[in-house]
Amino acid sequence: MEKIHESILIKAPREKVWNTMLDDATYRDWTSVFNAGGSSYEGDWSEGSKMKFIGPDPETGKSGGMLARVKENRKPEFLSIEHYGIINDGVEDTTSDEVKKWVPAFENYTFTEKDGGTEVTVDVDTEKDYVTLFKDMWPKALARLKELAEK
Repeated sequence: MEKIHESILIKAPREKVWNTMLDDATYRDWTSVFNAGGSSYEGDWSEGSKMKFIGPDPETGKSGGMLARVKENRKPEFLSIEHYGIINDGVEDTTSDEVKKWVPAFENYTFTEKDGGTEVTVDVDTEKDYVTLFKDMWPKALARLKELAEK
């Protein structure tokens, strides 16, 4: 497992950045970078909540995604998401060899007041095969989050 670390300074208050990141409509917008077919979530952001991050598989058109739980939520300072499975065409998988080779994987967001705005730092665990892809996508996703939060 490898770690990806990205950050961006957003000229908006921390609470606004937090809400922009997690509100359903804006979440779908900034995360579209990761899935052109659209990304959404089921669940809420409370600590311990089960989350499903879902979208169409670009190759098959079937629904796919990730299973996670909110490990820690200290609004508006820090959010930790623990990924523990995948979803293939609506079927949850937490026990296959494919899943076992990378769980648990964390996605952590830190929101720090800085220079009159908010620095968003993202630390993500990822499999070696996806590092290059995600190092390309994360800056684009954060740039889109910045655009939305600065409106």
